[in-house]
Amino acid sequence: MPNFVYHAKDSQGKDFKGVVEARDRAQALSILKEKQYFPFYIKEKGENFLLYLYKKFFQRVSIAEIANFTRQLATMINAGLPLTEALLILKSQGSSQVNQAAAIILRDVEGGSSLADSLKKFPKIFSPVYVALVRAGEAAGVLDNILNRLADNLEAQREFRSKIKSALMYPIIIVIGMAAVMFIMMVFVIPKLTSLYEEFDATLPITTRILISISNLAVTFWWLIPILLAGIAYGLKLISSSKTGRRKLDELKFKIPIFGKLQTQIILAELTRTLGLLVGAGVSIVEALEISAKASDNLLIEEGIMTANKQVEKGFTLSSALSENPLFPKLVPQMLAVGEETGKVDEVLLKVSRFFQTESEESLKGLTSAIEPLIMILLGVGVGFMVIAIIMPIYNLTSQF
Repeated sequence: MPNFVYHAKDSQGKDFKGVVEARDRAQALSILKEKQYFPFYIKEKGENFLLYLYKKFFQRVSIAEIANFTRQLATMINAGLPLTEALLILKSQGSSQVNQAAAIILRDVEGGSSLADSLKKFPKIFSPVYVALVRAGEAAGVLDNILNRLADNLEAQREFRSKIKSALMYPIIIVIGMAAVMFIMMVFVIPKLTSLYEEFDATLPITTRILISISNLAVTFWWLIPILLAGIAYGLKLISSSKTGRRKLDELKFKIPIFGKLQTQIILAELTRTLGLLVGAGVSIVEALEISAKASDNLLIEEGIMTANKQVEKGFTLSSALSENPLFPKLVPQMLAVGEETGKVDEVLLKVSRFFQTESEESLKGLTSAIEPLIMILLGVGVGFMVIAIIMPIYNLTSQF
């Protein structure tokens, strides 16, 4: 088995360095935690430090991997295989983070732990919603059905996000291309033309002088660009680290034209789908609201759900609690009221989720349709300005001869 070098602190705050033998990094972490050590650095002995940093900060488990793991586990349990045997098969299928986690989960389950408790040890792979649904499935004896529903949800989520990425990819590539061309022109092309104009002592039009000034700034202070971008990123991170700052940023997201509406629809589609899955799995409405709120990617929505949750605890219906919050469109409480009357809240929530997903896809098409001509216009204006600024002095020079 490989050895892992670690640097950790104990419960008293003392530093410890050493080597631990384990099957993988996840098991090494588990062993250290059992010793009451809290590692902040752990890597396989002989592993390249840059590779370690890449794995730590950039390598993430994709939704597709989790969906495949869930689907395979559901299929094997449904076929009658014991959970331990199913996990053993999944563990041996590869070396991805999910398969590595399966090895630890298998050890825990063999030791008497429930599947949900074991999954909870991997918060970066299995979300609180995932764990809650598995726990409900284990309690009701319908784990295979719950896992199948989870896999369906993850696949739908993956497809939805893929559509969003695909729709935004073209405008992003165009903008990056424009920025790259502008940078090359300003730093490499314009300075050479400037020296040519200086040799002929030509009188330059205002557009050319503006272009040359911008070029001089770009050549002299190009290093300010990455510093400025890093500063903006750090500033946003600093603002979002406080609750007040995060609330302001999340509030601003909703106010951006077109994008704000799209953001609301995407969040509501995810929220209602999650809530519908939890309620359908037998999770109490109070617990389901609490889990869904924590899974929300917007503080305003999270606070709105938690406020509604307090109202539900007092005996109010969820539809009446949400009707008081302006962040939720009237459709949500109206459809919920129908679901509460018929006893089909989970089905209604999933239908509402599909509605918001369809609406968000239409909004996304509208956004890309609006962005593309705008980019073309900006590109045309930029190119036209540069052509006039570059060609005019050359035309003036040739007309003098």
